[in-house]
Amino acid sequence: MFLKLYRSGMAALDTARPDLYVHRLIERIGLRRQQLFAAQADVVQRLRALARFSELAASYVRRSPQATAREFARSIAAVADFGLREQEEPDLINAGVVQVVPLAMAGGLEAKQVYAVGLDAGLAAPAPEPVPDQLLPEPLPPDGASLREQALRQLLYVAVSRASERVVLCFAAEAACPLVDDVRASLGRQWEEKEEELFGPAETLHSTYRLLRDELLEATVRTGGRLAELRLDTDLDVSHAVVRYLELLKVAALIARPEGQGAAEALRDVNVRILQAVTAEQKEIFTSSALDDYLLDAERDARRRAHVIAARDEPSLEPFLPLRGGGVVLSASDIDTYRTCPLKYKFARVFRIPQEPTVHQRFGILLHQVLERFHAQDTRPGTLAELLGLLDSGWRRAGFGDTEEERQLRGKAAAALERYHARFETEEAEPVWFERPFTFKLGAHLLRGRVDRVDRLPGGEYELIDYKTGRPKTSTQLADDVQLSLYAVGAREAWRLDASRQAYYYLLDDQKVEVPADGDDRSEWVQEVATEVAEGIRSQGFEPTPSFAACSVCDYRLVCPAAER
Repeated sequence: MFLKLYRSGMAALDTARPDLYVHRLIERIGLRRQQLFAAQADVVQRLRALARFSELAASYVRRSPQATAREFARSIAAVADFGLREQEEPDLINAGVVQVVPLAMAGGLEAKQVYAVGLDAGLAAPAPEPVPDQLLPEPLPPDGASLREQALRQLLYVAVSRASERVVLCFAAEAACPLVDDVRASLGRQWEEKEEELFGPAETLHSTYRLLRDELLEATVRTGGRLAELRLDTDLDVSHAVVRYLELLKVAALIARPEGQGAAEALRDVNVRILQAVTAEQKEIFTSSALDDYLLDAERDARRRAHVIAARDEPSLEPFLPLRGGGVVLSASDIDTYRTCPLKYKFARVFRIPQEPTVHQRFGILLHQVLERFHAQDTRPGTLAELLGLLDSGWRRAGFGDTEEERQLRGKAAAALERYHARFETEEAEPVWFERPFTFKLGAHLLRGRVDRVDRLPGGEYELIDYKTGRPKTSTQLADDVQLSLYAVGAREAWRLDASRQAYYYLLDDQKVEVPADGDDRSEWVQEVATEVAEGIRSQGFEPTPSFAACSVCDYRLVCPAAER
C-alpha cells in the first residue's frame, strides 16, 4: 500500500497542480481523519495547520498558475526554514471571510451573523489556568461547579452578543447544554431538527466548483493583463485560462448529471464533448489534469461507505447473537451501546472484538471493587482505615504504576473514599443491599443487571444508587437516561420492590444526582426502548450511525469503515 501511494505521489509531483496535490495527499494518507479521532489536546492546532497548508498551496497556484507540485515543495521547504512573509499571515478580523474561533476567543470580533456550534449537553468551561499565589493581590475563589457554570455563562454571552443581525445556536448530541436551552426558552423559540449532511461526492463537487470558480476569476484578470505585454508564452497563458474554464464547465456538468449516473460514465461523456471543441495545445493541458482522478476518488470513497450501510445483506449472524429462548439477552450497557451506534454493538457484543481498557476505565473498575469488598466484609460498618487498606491492596493488583497521572489518580481515589465514608456514616438512609443482581422477562427478551446499592429512606421508600467516576451530569442531562430507569423496572419485576428514587453517586465529586422520576410514563418509555433495541439486534440491524461525538471516543474507530469516511 505504501509503495503504491509513493509511486502515484511521485508520478504526480511534476504534473499535478499544487493545491490539488496537497488536498489529495492529505486525504489519501488520512492525516485529517487521524487527527479527528486522536482526541488529544492539541488536535485543533494540528487541524488548523493542515488547513493552513492547503491555503499556502492555493495561494502559490494563484501566484504561479503553471507551477508544479515539486516547485511548491521547494517553496514550502524555504517557508519552513525562513518563515512566512508578513503579508501572507491571515488577517481574520478585517478579512471578509468566515471566522472559526473557539468561544473563549470571540470577545474581540464582530459579525452580522454568528453560528455557535457544539453546544451539547456536555459543554463545560475550560479549567482555569493555575496562577502562582505570588502574582495575585488576593486569593482566587476555589474552582468548582458554580464557578465553571458562571464562566460558561460569560462565554455564551460573549459569543451570542457578537452578532448584529442573527444568532444560530447548534448542538449535535441528543440534548443541548442546559444554559443554552435556557436562552432558547427565554426567547420562546423551538429547536429545529436538521438531518446530518455527510461529506460525499455532492459536497466534493460543490466545493471543487467553488474553488475552480474563484481561481478562474483570478486567472482571467491575470491573463488579461498579460495580453498587452510582448511575451512569447502569451498563447500558452490563454490556453491555460481556457482549460481552467473548461474544468469548471466539467464540474458543473457533473453536478447536473442525471440521478443514478456514475461519475466515471459522466466524466467520459463530458470529456469527449469538450475535447471536440479545443485546440491541440488545450487538449494536451486538459488531458494532463489530475482533476478527474480526484473526482473519481471521492466517488469511490462514497461507494465504500454505502457498502458499510448495506451490511444487512451479509450472511446471518444469528449463531453469534446473545439469544436465549427466542429472545435477546440485554443489559443497560448493551442498550446504551446499541443506541449510540448499532455497529459498535456488533463489534463489541457479536464479534466480541477485545478492547484495551484505558487507565480511567481501570480506575473506575477499581473503585467499584473496593466499595463492593468494603460492604461485603460483615454486618458492622467498616472503618476508614479498612476502606483505604482495600484501596492500597487493590491498587497494586490492578497493575497501576508510578506515573504522574497514576499518582494523581491515587490521590483522587483516597480523597473520594474519605468523603464517601464520611457521608456513609452520617446519612439517614439505611443501605440494605449492595451489588444486588436482577433478571426479568420483557416479552420474549431477558433483561439483567446489577445495582451497586439500594437504600431504605427514612420514610420507608427505596432508592437505587449507581456509582460513577466520571464528570457529574445534571438532572436535565439525565432526562433520557436508560440505566437507572431500567434498574427501577428490574427491581419491581424481579424483587417486587418499588423504588421511588434513583440517583447516580459521582464518587470523585461527592455529588449525588437524581434521575427525573415520571412514574409509569418513564417505566413504559424504558420498556419501549429496550424492546426496540432487542428487536433491532434480533433482526441484525447493525447499520452505523457515525457522528463526531460518538466516533471520536469509540474504541473501534480504527477498524470501523464508517468512521474512516
